[in-house]
Parts: sequence; C-alpha cells; structure tokens
Amino acid sequence: MPRFHCPLPLSAGLDVDLPAGAARHVQVLRLQPGDTITLFEGAQDGPGGEWQATIVRMGRSDVQVRVDQHHPTERENLRPVHLLAGITANERMDWLVEKATELGVTSITPLLAERSVLKLKGERGDKKRAHWQAVAVAACEQCGRNRVPVVHEAVTLAQWLQAQPQPHGALRAVLSLADGTQPLPSLLAAADACPTRPVYFLSGPEGGLTAAEEALARSHGFAPVTLGSRVLRAETAPLAALVLATA
Repeated sequence: MPRFHCPLPLSAGLDVDLPAGAARHVQVLRLQPGDTITLFEGAQDGPGGEWQATIVRMGRSDVQVRVDQHHPTERENLRPVHLLAGITANERMDWLVEKATELGVTSITPLLAERSVLKLKGERGDKKRAHWQAVAVAACEQCGRNRVPVVHEAVTLAQWLQAQPQPHGALRAVLSLADGTQPLPSLLAAADACPTRPVYFLSGPEGGLTAAEEALARSHGFAPVTLGSRVLRAETAPLAALVLATA
C-alpha cells in the first residue's frame, strides 16, 4: 500500500487535503478515488503509528482523503542514535541522509567541519537543510518508518558543543583513525545494560576531522573509536556505526 507523509493532526473520519508533495505523488502513481493509502504524521515526539485512508477526490493539483483506521505500528530502534556528520560533497550527503534514515537514526546534524568542501550559510543553508529533510521524509515513506528523523541546522562542532551540554547517561563517540582508539563494539558493550541509552556519533567529512576538532570533541566526552583496520569513506563510516549501534 502506498505510504505518504502527512504532517497534520489526523483522526478517524476526518477529511484531509493532502500536502502538495504527497498530492503530486498520488497523481504520479495514478491512484484513483476509492484507492486505499497509508498516512503517517512523522513527528519524533508525536503519537506515532500510521493511518489507513481512502482517496475521495482527485483535483487537478489537489487530493482529498478520508482518514479511516489507526494502526499503532512502530518500527523505531529501541536505542536513540544521533549523528553529527561532517558535510560531504555533492550527492554523497543526500545518500548518507537517506541510508541513515533507513537504518533508524533519530536525528542528523550536518557539521560544518574545517575540511568540509561544501560551505553553507544563510539562504543556501536553509535550502540545503530543507532538501535533506525532504530526503529523510522520502526514505521514511519507502522503508516504513512512521517517525521522521530531524535534520538540524548545519553548525560547527564548537557551536554544537556550546548548545548541547552532555546529556546525563548518553554515550558519545567520535570515529577516529588516531592511535589508542577502542573498537566501537567494545564501547557499545558498556551501554548494553541500558538498551535505551542514547548514543551520539561524530564523524568527519572527506579527509576526516582535524586534530583540533577531534581534541575538542574528546574534551567534551566523545570517546575515540575505530571501526576496524580498513579506512571507510566519509559517507560509509557513520552508516557502519549505525548498524552496530542498532543491531
């Protein structure tokens, strides 16, 4: 059954005009009145679940549906995992956002790292953030998630640390190639006693974090971890970490 993000308060028996993006998608799929679809509100802190709905009217650019039955379906990971990812070049960041969403990430903060090729400010930054949020929505529609990860505003590591004092009980890890790191599975084993313990992963862009950035992260409680002997691409490493943290 086709699934669509509908960030509106939904209830049984309600007639709703779908948001523009969802309406276009319905029309592209050539659905017709009487066809059944699935809607989800998508908020991380919302009621969750998904709604069965029936198309009641197709306009030239609008689609109206009647909300039917609610299904309290949850497909979220037990452990909240937050990703701080150095912004990568071109379509690689899109790919990272899409795959991280499929793997169950709770939030993504695009990091304006010193080695990031893409520099985002002002209106350009707002447009990129909206684009990445739309990528996350589309990934949720495809993979079955009913809660959309939040894509935050792009910030520097120093800005993020200033705004985010270390949450009580949360685990922080920075993916590092430096000597003296511990394997990520070993660090996660310490969190297994509390399977709902939040985890924050920090990873760099192409070329990695600078020594100064990594030192700053360590001074704020980020434990340096390794994913093994191979050097992974900037868009691959955080996904490997997500797999381990959500397995």
